[in-house]
Amino acid sequence: MDFIWTLLFMAFIGALIGGFTNHLAIKMLFRPHEAKYIGSWRLPFTPGLIPKRRDELAVQLGRTVTNYLVTPDVLRNKLLTPEMERKAEAFLQSKLEEHVLQSDKTLHDWLQVAEATDIVEKAEQKIESLIDTQLVNVRTKLTSGTIEEIVPMEWQERAKAHIPEMTNYILKRAELFVDSYEGKVMFQKLINDFLESKGTFGGMLNMFFGDSNSLVEKVQREALKFINAPGTYDLLHSLIDKEFTKLQKRPMAELLAGFNWEGLFTSIKAYANKELALNSRLDKTIQAYWPAGSEWTAVNFTPKVTQFAFDQAQKQLEQSLKKLKLDEIVKEQVDSFPVSVLEDLVLGISRREFKMITVLGALLGGIIGIVQGLIVFFTNLS
Repeated sequence: MDFIWTLLFMAFIGALIGGFTNHLAIKMLFRPHEAKYIGSWRLPFTPGLIPKRRDELAVQLGRTVTNYLVTPDVLRNKLLTPEMERKAEAFLQSKLEEHVLQSDKTLHDWLQVAEATDIVEKAEQKIESLIDTQLVNVRTKLTSGTIEEIVPMEWQERAKAHIPEMTNYILKRAELFVDSYEGKVMFQKLINDFLESKGTFGGMLNMFFGDSNSLVEKVQREALKFINAPGTYDLLHSLIDKEFTKLQKRPMAELLAGFNWEGLFTSIKAYANKELALNSRLDKTIQAYWPAGSEWTAVNFTPKVTQFAFDQAQKQLEQSLKKLKLDEIVKEQVDSFPVSVLEDLVLGISRREFKMITVLGALLGGIIGIVQGLIVFFTNLS
C-alpha cells in the first residue's frame, strides 16, 4: 500500500513539474514584455522570445505575406477571374445608369456639379462674338473687290452659260407681246401719239397710209419679222454678253451700296439665339437627349472599360504589388503593435493548442514520475 501512495505521489510531482515547465515555457514566449534589470545587469531570458525577436518576426511576416499570401498569382486566381469581371461590369453599368444615364439631374445640374457657372450667358456671348467676327469677315470679303474677283468662277460660268437661254426667253416674250392685243394697243397708241405730234404732216401721213388700224397691223408684222430675224438673236445675245462682262468688272461694294448690314447682323444673331435656346435645352436630362444610352453603354462602353481595367490590372499587378511594398507595410504595422496585442493575436489562434501542450507536459511528467517510482521500487527489491 505504501508503494502505491509513493507511486501516486511521484506521478503527481512529475505531472506538476511537467505541466508547470511547459506553461512557463509558453509564457516565456511573450513574458516579460520588457527587459528586466538588477542595477545594470539584465536578467537572462528577459524580455520574452517574441518581444525580443519582434523585429525579425515583423520582417519574416512581411516576407511571408508577399511571398506566399498576397502574390500576383493568388490575386489573379481570386480577384481577376471572368466571374469577377462580369460582376464588375454589372456593378459599373448599374451605377452608371442609376447616377448618370437615368438620373433626374438636368444638364444645368451637372454643370453646377462641375462648378461651371453662368455657362449659358458665356456661351451666348461667345456665339454672338463669333457671329460678329464671321459676318464682319464676310462683309469685308464681299466689299473689297470686283464681282469677278469675289463671286465664285463656277457661278459666273453658270450665269454666262444661261445667256443664250435668256436671249431666247426675251425674244419669245417679245414675240408674244407684239402679237397680242396688248401689243396692238401699244403700237396704236404710239403711232397716234407720233402722228399727232407732227401736226399737218402727221395728218398727211395718216391719209397716205389709210386708217391707223391697218398701219398698226403693218407695224406689228414688221416688228415680228425683226424679232424672228437671225440677226436679232445675235444682236441681243451680244448686248447681254457685253453687259454681263461690264457687270463682272464692277466693284462689289457698288453693287451692295446701301445694303443694311447692321440689320442683317442683328437678325442673324437673334435667329441663332432663338434656335439655340440654350436655357431650355439645358433644362433636360441626359436621358431626354439619349434615351438609348443604357442599351448603348451596356454593349459598347461598359464591357470595354471593364475589360480594359482588368487587362491593365493583369499587366500591372506585379509592378503594383512591388510599388505597394507590402512587406514594409506589414513590418511597420507589426512593429507598431504593443507586445500585448501580438500575444493576444497568437493566443487567440493557438490558445487551445497551448493548453494541450501544458496538459501533455503534465501527462508526460506524471508518466516519468511513475517510471521513476517503479525504478526505485525494483532497485530496492534487489
